[in-house]
Amino acid sequence: MTPRGGRTISSGQRQTRRELLTFITMAMGVVLGLAALAIAEQIPTVPTHNMSNKERNELKEEAREMFYHAYRAYMDNAYPADELMPLSCTGRYRGVTPSRGDLDDTLGNFSMTLVDTLDTLVVLGDLEEFEHAVKLVIKDVKFDNDIIVSVFETNIRMIGGLLSGHILAEYVQKQADVMTWYRGELLEMAKDLGYRLLPAFNTSTGIPHARVNLKHGMKVEALRHSRETCTACAGTILLEFAALSRLSGEPIFEVKAHAAMDALWKMRHRSSELMGTVLNVHSGDWIRRESGVGAGIDSYYEYCLKSYILLGDERYLARFNRHYHAIMKYISQGPMLLDVQMHRPHTKTRNFMDALLAFWPGLQVLSGDLKPAVQTHEMLYQVMQMHTFIPEAFTFDFQVHWGQHHLRPEFIESTYFLYRATGDHYYLHAGKKALKALQKHARVPCGYAAVNDVRTGKHEDRMDSYVLSETFKYLFLLFSDPADLILNIEDFIFTTEAHLLPLTLGQLGNHTYTGVRDQDEQVHMLDYMRSCPSPNKLFPETVRRPLRDLVTGVCPRISSAKRLRAADFQASNTDHLRTVYDMGITMVSLGEGKVQLLHSFHNAKSPEDAERGLIFMQEMVELSNSNSIPNTQLQAVAFQREGDREMRILEAGPSHFGMELVNDLAVKQQAVFAKPVKVCSALKNVEEIRGKIVIIERGECTFVDKARRVEAAGAVAAIVIDNTPNTSINNQQMFAMSGDGRDDVLIPVVFLFTKEAEQLIKAIKEEPSLQLTLMSATGLKEKLAAQQRAAATTKTDTKNSDSKVTP
Repeated sequence: MTPRGGRTISSGQRQTRRELLTFITMAMGVVLGLAALAIAEQIPTVPTHNMSNKERNELKEEAREMFYHAYRAYMDNAYPADELMPLSCTGRYRGVTPSRGDLDDTLGNFSMTLVDTLDTLVVLGDLEEFEHAVKLVIKDVKFDNDIIVSVFETNIRMIGGLLSGHILAEYVQKQADVMTWYRGELLEMAKDLGYRLLPAFNTSTGIPHARVNLKHGMKVEALRHSRETCTACAGTILLEFAALSRLSGEPIFEVKAHAAMDALWKMRHRSSELMGTVLNVHSGDWIRRESGVGAGIDSYYEYCLKSYILLGDERYLARFNRHYHAIMKYISQGPMLLDVQMHRPHTKTRNFMDALLAFWPGLQVLSGDLKPAVQTHEMLYQVMQMHTFIPEAFTFDFQVHWGQHHLRPEFIESTYFLYRATGDHYYLHAGKKALKALQKHARVPCGYAAVNDVRTGKHEDRMDSYVLSETFKYLFLLFSDPADLILNIEDFIFTTEAHLLPLTLGQLGNHTYTGVRDQDEQVHMLDYMRSCPSPNKLFPETVRRPLRDLVTGVCPRISSAKRLRAADFQASNTDHLRTVYDMGITMVSLGEGKVQLLHSFHNAKSPEDAERGLIFMQEMVELSNSNSIPNTQLQAVAFQREGDREMRILEAGPSHFGMELVNDLAVKQQAVFAKPVKVCSALKNVEEIRGKIVIIERGECTFVDKARRVEAAGAVAAIVIDNTPNTSINNQQMFAMSGDGRDDVLIPVVFLFTKEAEQLIKAIKEEPSLQLTLMSATGLKEKLAAQQRAAATTKTDTKNSDSKVTP
């Protein structure tokens, strides 16, 4: 099902989106000591003009060709395996291909990619290949396998794929008079597989185990201690199981799925209305209380809303709205979605967001809340443009946390829903950007390969079944005219795996389940409030104005008396910390010496304090964008190799702790590499380090902790080298390493980006006794200039003296 509503978007909305980028930069917080928040200047803008029908049709056909490139690579080289390995150009079989641990729980040796792809063939209008694929599934796919599989993945990919294939087989029978031989074989297969999953639901809570053996149920040694499951794993069953019950006439599946959803609802935190991410299926106790909208919990919220849409059961609308209000209150921070503790919702739990949350704007469109959907989608789009793909996880300042990109569909899914809701061609251009990135950076001769690290572009021998089931399906639909499709998409709802279930299923009814409303599930007015997605009300003046105020600084100013200025702020000053807290600013440690400030009007002590906080944050952004580390603070690492005529100078960043190298103050000594190089555990080469300059690698612990360890080992100075490929003083804004408020480090510590560090490492390896000089960049340059002037003067004096000698 796609959202209904208007098809136009005003120029004011486009202008607000452009302004929103600057708003995002501020809302993402200020990383102290990092002069790299001028993101708007680094990211190319996307045209907002309307896309021609010709270009749109070309992109639709390109998306179709992309699907067939991957589909044929799978069918020709991998079938009947579960997945294609695109770099090896072979199939991935459970128990044959080298194990990937828990990741392989997705596989069941049941031709998963083909089953997952059945309905995509119908969406593309390829009924001939669809019929061929259905015959293959009926002939080849078996479930009597002694294999432990994920209940969640098997449900959404296999049962969902079989049910959608069955529904569409009957659909094309009636609409196109094809496949007249089909007699419901896929439905029987789905029922068989459903019964094989049912033993997982035999728990004291009704919440299913995470895994089950297809042949022996839970009666295998490997599952004897099974206890934990994730919220999404248990809460993403109902759409498929309800469809299975209503199509097969077997009520047990829907009954079990409703019971699991009821049990999860009772386990929410009654005060915050939030859910955790991992729980014990027997006791119901929460094992991980982190709450967000990403990995481990995402599709539970999706199925709360979609269960109402498909089944018409209003209790799910009520539950979704309760959760949604809590998410918008505690987790949503402007365009960002930050994980919190379910029982302490004002406490943030991590310093990064994961790629799975990209589905959220699409779900917000379905619920009718377009404004925050546009905001979060825009933030994600900027992340995509910065890194080519949205990395598996990224920090609050848009930096890569986990670099993998598994060709996930969620961003394209949300782009599709936003386009269908607004008709704004901006989303066509965003989809084009995603399509071209896949073509350029993921396409290989044998399909499409996941990206192991977005920073290097290195591929991974992996093409998940959802690439064909979701990624290419949503791309094709985005550029398609609904009138050109052989089915009316408006008559279906998409499952979390993008399988199509008809809305008419809700009319079949399930007379065996009435559900039991728990005592505290009282009817609240907010539970059933819904809004329709109307782009005409997306950005009224009352919404645009605060954004412009935040960006341009035109809002009324309060008295500056007794106001803490950003330039005076010290993270180690308790009075300053108390002041910024009163202004609605919270501080989050990002690790590695970084500290982030987040501002919320709702957290401020008073409206006046909130206004002061806004001014403070604007000043922080201005400080950051002004490249706030002056040249006099920049450090240098210098050396002169044997045979070189000139000294090599590598500019380095300073630190906010340790000895400050100013004027002509310098350290000159040989260098040695720390072991381990990250220095986050006990050093193994203390004797080598004593009296030397130590080279350390960034990562895993804070800069200042590294400095303390090498200083305790007797180092006279330290050089921290970056751990991100291809960074350089020439392509990055320099930053200073932050401390933690304790002024106990005495040695100087400097920072080198990767490219400069490579030069240093090469020189040391070729000449181990090389002497390094650490000094302020300005002081060193002045010293060298003075030496050159002195040398020039000496040369002139010698020349003048020689001219007076008579032959």
